[in-house]
Amino acid sequence: MGLFDRVMAGAVPVIPRPIVRRVSSRYIAGTRLEDAVGVIRALNSEGCVATVDVLGESTTDKAQASATLAEYKRVVDTLERNGLESGISVKLTALGLALDEELCRANLEELVEYAGERGRFVRVDMEDSPYTEKTIRMVLDTHARHENVGAVIQAYMRRSIDDVQRLVEAGVSVRLCKGIYDEPREIAYKDYDTVRQNYVFLLEELLRGGCYVGVATHDEYLVWHALRLVHQLGVSKDRYEFQMLLGVDEELRRILVRDGHKVRVYVPYGEQWYEYSTRRLKENPKIAGYVTLDVLQSVGGALKRAAGH
Repeated sequence: MGLFDRVMAGAVPVIPRPIVRRVSSRYIAGTRLEDAVGVIRALNSEGCVATVDVLGESTTDKAQASATLAEYKRVVDTLERNGLESGISVKLTALGLALDEELCRANLEELVEYAGERGRFVRVDMEDSPYTEKTIRMVLDTHARHENVGAVIQAYMRRSIDDVQRLVEAGVSVRLCKGIYDEPREIAYKDYDTVRQNYVFLLEELLRGGCYVGVATHDEYLVWHALRLVHQLGVSKDRYEFQMLLGVDEELRRILVRDGHKVRVYVPYGEQWYEYSTRRLKENPKIAGYVTLDVLQSVGGALKRAAGH
């Protein structure tokens, strides 16, 4: 990662909104559910499955939490009607966790039950540290009644080994990712190699524990270690899958599908595309650098055209 990319990542807030939208169109299905349906249908035809995320989080409005629940039900119905291979992913703050824990719990219960009746899986996304314990606890409680719900563990969190052990004991499906939020060093590993090594450590614990694991990474070093562990531990292909973001390293995605591994692609859509996009750009300085070069080239082209008149 170059210095230019890191500097440009910090400049994301001043990148013009139309440029952000143009670049983000690769990573976001669109603003409408119909856009997501088209993307999922194409992914299914390529041999991938999907998980749908309705963009939006941190609601402090009860009506908005109810609207999000209703939209997710519409997603489930649409997936069924179109015969698409996809589950759903949801952030608890979108269901009201920041507003009222009991409201959120009731909304999650209703969503998981609704999805389960239609054979759909619900992945509860992990958010930043103020919500970690509440999220783990709510998933464990819900899983005791409904098996079609799973958790997410972030490898950079120091607490994650304890959380993994709790989830293994309960038999909860886990998506394992590196982690994306800016957390203090006292609760999260900051060194890149340490995060990688902890990822491999946690992955081995999950696979040995018999959990169904979503190996969520675009880091081929971690993909290699996942394949090594699957081979060494004799893990069958129905006990794990690889998970990737829409529009990221499609070549690696094709390689994994070609080699017979299940691959699930995260498909976000919704009106809050800008908030999601700017966060992803900050997380990925290389993309931020590319966007900034695009802006500079556009400005340079405009100046040349102006000078020619």
